[in-house]
Amino acid sequence: MKKLIYLAFISLSLQVSAQLDRSVMPKPAAAATIQLKESEVFTTKNGIIVILSENHKLPKVSFDLTLGYTPGMEGAKAGLGELTGSLIMSGTKNRSKDVLDKEIDFIGASLTANSTNLYLSTLTKHMEKGLEVMSDLTSNANFPTSEFERVVKQYQSSLLSVKSEGEAMANNATVKVNFPNHPYGEVMTVNTLSAISLEDVKNYYAANFTPQGAYMVIVGDITRAQAEQMMEKHFGSWTGKVPSKPSFADPKKLDGNQVYFVNKPGSVQSVIHVSFPLAMRMGNPNNLKMSVLNDVFGGNGFGTRLMQNLREDKAYTYGCYSGLNFQNEGGWVSITGNFRNAVTDSAITEIVNELNRLLSEKVSDDELALTKATKTGSFARSLERPQTIARFAYNIQRYGLPTDYYKNYLTNLNAISSSDLLELAQSYLKENNYNIVVVGNEEVLEKLKKFDSDGKIIQLDEFGDVKQAMVPADISAKDLALKYTLAVTQTKDLKSAMKKIAKVKSMTQNSTLKSDKIPFPLSNTEIYTNKGIRAEKMEFGGNVAQKSYFDGKTGYTFNMQTGEQKMTDEELKMAAFEQALFPEANLANNTSAVKMELLGIESDGANKYYVLKITQNENAQSINYYNVKTFMKEKVTKIQTVAGETESATSQFDQFLDEGGFLFPRHLIVATAPITFDINIDKIEINGVVDLKGF
Repeated sequence: MKKLIYLAFISLSLQVSAQLDRSVMPKPAAAATIQLKESEVFTTKNGIIVILSENHKLPKVSFDLTLGYTPGMEGAKAGLGELTGSLIMSGTKNRSKDVLDKEIDFIGASLTANSTNLYLSTLTKHMEKGLEVMSDLTSNANFPTSEFERVVKQYQSSLLSVKSEGEAMANNATVKVNFPNHPYGEVMTVNTLSAISLEDVKNYYAANFTPQGAYMVIVGDITRAQAEQMMEKHFGSWTGKVPSKPSFADPKKLDGNQVYFVNKPGSVQSVIHVSFPLAMRMGNPNNLKMSVLNDVFGGNGFGTRLMQNLREDKAYTYGCYSGLNFQNEGGWVSITGNFRNAVTDSAITEIVNELNRLLSEKVSDDELALTKATKTGSFARSLERPQTIARFAYNIQRYGLPTDYYKNYLTNLNAISSSDLLELAQSYLKENNYNIVVVGNEEVLEKLKKFDSDGKIIQLDEFGDVKQAMVPADISAKDLALKYTLAVTQTKDLKSAMKKIAKVKSMTQNSTLKSDKIPFPLSNTEIYTNKGIRAEKMEFGGNVAQKSYFDGKTGYTFNMQTGEQKMTDEELKMAAFEQALFPEANLANNTSAVKMELLGIESDGANKYYVLKITQNENAQSINYYNVKTFMKEKVTKIQTVAGETESATSQFDQFLDEGGFLFPRHLIVATAPITFDINIDKIEINGVVDLKGF
């Protein structure tokens, strides 16, 4: 009997299999309507919209406050809002920064703040204390002068490092060219930072940190009654002006491709951003369709069109991605990637072709199905987090989304067709109407002209501002080297300068280095002798972090990661040039074989500089900036290519003081991505006892 049943089962299975056509993909089931637990929403007497999502699984609760104002134009003080946000945690009328930090640490909470948001995460039992501190920041931040000066100094160091960071320069240029005369297009620069006063910060805080129109998203182990009580107790007395809500028109549509170039001397690769403004803001009914189109194009992993073309097929890059940005006052699309100099123009060709292809071809069924499946999975996983439900309610409130937007999310996602996406692309994109930003070596510049509609490339500086063309220098490179030598030695002719330098048998310089990315100071010792020795050692807590030694013929470098390594032939040549007390003196005296080229006169704010390029070899060069009035060197960018990777470091010098008849800087900032050092020269000793112990 069992055999008969078994045979009947096999027979039935074979019959069913014969009726199935496995070449036909089964039709997907209709998307289910999502059943979401509703967040509770209420408004306080002083105008804070509170969104509560209860979750009692863990004894934790978070409070996420978003202010209600809309940032406006900051103009000559661009960066004011950002700076204010960085200072919120600097203390209040009731608590110094140290006390504030200790109180939060003591309860094991996390409290962060910026110009538009404050966020507290704490154990439920410490909720009262955490909210006491948080509310103190919203009402009583006092911005001590010492903290203002400290944070401004950090920003100054950070801004100096921008020139070393291709991605940062590309980002600055991209927002500038897409959003002219718009808050999204404002970028903090050295000049705008210097224009911001402590009074500006206090006024910005008073005008914008107000309760009206603010949103408080509460998630975690708390009831509605407790939430109402906490809001009234800690934020009920918070008052302020009605927040400003300026509105801005969408950026003007582009009229053909425009190429923008930012020079990064010595770079072996180009950072490319192809972008365009999008007349689509947060809350637009087409947001979801545009998100799907972007995921197919370049926003979702290795299977996108950009990755398949530029990485898998052409091997131009490790990664090329597209980003879709919806904001309250505008949107934009940006395609980004890093490419070798040799394929910079080819990469742009392929990116533009792929963009144009969106306007002429439908997305394939496979591409659309994969993207929908990925977004469905991501959406489903997000529902596991209690913060998600609260964020949904926030988006509905803040951006005017339909109340059933997230309940019907999967239904709306699955309803999107390839025809919808083609129609969408044709409505919002225009062929060959893109801003093309390239940060890289000038050697690629000529190849970029073919992409510009009128063939006129616009050159920008590191902050995205139009770069003024250099003015031809009124002296020669050798004359500049001479004038610097005379200035630094405080002599009247080269013979006197060289004689004075020759009297320096040795020099020892001690300095202290600080960085906001390192929790302790470093000490540095630098030694020069006229016997050809140049030695340098950086230490912390008695440990040697790195050091180098050159005796005129041989040398080595050491750091904690790689240990000691002999200098290569190229490194020895560089060391020989830099061993001199003042290398420019040898250039002026024709005793150096390195190549120098005076590029011209460059303006930087109120100052003007002679720009001298010194090339030591094909893999090492420096760009030196000399004040046209004093001839002192105030800035230098050193560029070195190692194993195909370009490294650059920018040093800025000030506080030139007399030491033994020579002018030395007593302060400098050295920026090399991703770290910036603020360095004070503590002691300079000329012709003292030389201690080479430890080298």
